[in-house]
Amino acid sequence: MPTAPQVPDILSPEFAANPYPAYRVMRESAPLIWHEATRSYIISRYDDVERAFKDKEAAFTTENYDWQLEPVHGRTILQLSGREHAVRRALVAPAFRGGQLRDSIQPVIERNSRELIDAFRHTGSADLVRDYATRFPVNVIADMLGLDKADHPRFHGWYTAVIAFLGNLSADPEVAAAGERTRVEFAEYMLPIIQRRREDLGDDLLSTLCAAEVDGVRMSDEDIKAFCSLLLAAGGETTDKAIAGIIANLLAHPDQLAAVRQDRGLIERAFAETLRYTPPVHMIMRQTARDVEVSGGTIPSGATVTCLIGAANRDGTRYRDPDTFDIFREDLTTTTAFSAAADHLAFALGRHFCVGALLAKAEVETGVNQLLDAMPDMRLADGFDPAERGVFTRGPESLPVEFTPVGS
Repeated sequence: MPTAPQVPDILSPEFAANPYPAYRVMRESAPLIWHEATRSYIISRYDDVERAFKDKEAAFTTENYDWQLEPVHGRTILQLSGREHAVRRALVAPAFRGGQLRDSIQPVIERNSRELIDAFRHTGSADLVRDYATRFPVNVIADMLGLDKADHPRFHGWYTAVIAFLGNLSADPEVAAAGERTRVEFAEYMLPIIQRRREDLGDDLLSTLCAAEVDGVRMSDEDIKAFCSLLLAAGGETTDKAIAGIIANLLAHPDQLAAVRQDRGLIERAFAETLRYTPPVHMIMRQTARDVEVSGGTIPSGATVTCLIGAANRDGTRYRDPDTFDIFREDLTTTTAFSAAADHLAFALGRHFCVGALLAKAEVETGVNQLLDAMPDMRLADGFDPAERGVFTRGPESLPVEFTPVGS
């Protein structure tokens, strides 16, 4: 079995600058790697990562989250299985789909997007990462939960520390300590709010979680706090990078941007292709419940497995011209791209498919629509070439654009 030194190391500056060449080497010649620094087995081919996520053989578990997530969030729905998982998911899922999403959350999404755009629509320039993407999804989540948006800097600081903890592949003790402090600080902030909300229910998501009951089971204060912490981190960081990613990809492909401007129905296709081409999350871990045969060898029972979404989503055996951004590709099914039947891996698959996928879709479609309305001739600032940053999560670090203010 190859070891990390034979291919670009996932902890190297070379990999951080551009992981895609390394992904290609891994898929083609080292589909299973033992990585000593993270004490994990790395898999990179589409079929292997898909199998780990779907887990139809009960071979891959999420027990790794006991040490990866619990120190910062508490015990979350991602760590549960069987009936316990099914009931907890049934308690939270209705708020993120169908009528609840359309009637209660969509207006919140539209208002928050518009408020942010109004701050720069008349200026002729903006950094869409700093001024929009990093603020939009967190503001939406705060409004959904009925929290004070004036606390945005605290929310952003917390979810940044949590994501750094999850991506702390080099085991930096300061990063670990900052993540663990977040759990204490968020609990001190959130638990009193949950207790007050139980006594005075409103029409927000937090009240819905407090009142929800399935098969006689209700969520405890700790359950709700852990879910809110997870929602803030996962919903903030990933949607932030997805919005910046779709805009960066379209700006880099002017013909496709022109097509989207002309037909806004193509935003859905552009988002699905962005999730494949430049996914916000590049790796998710699993743990084996038994010895598992994968491409390149055997992963022993009880091992941590690093599933490289960023590599699998560019597997040439699954996608034609995988390193090309193409919103018109025929080997990506847009109608299922935001469901557990997706044929990309950005939201994972199986029972732990991202519960907020449709929320992310609604935010991205609304955001892109409103940005294109406000900036019909949006273009990258002169001389700027967008650069992705990150290893565990990845997206444009900055996205300065220029445009003619509407009405000028």
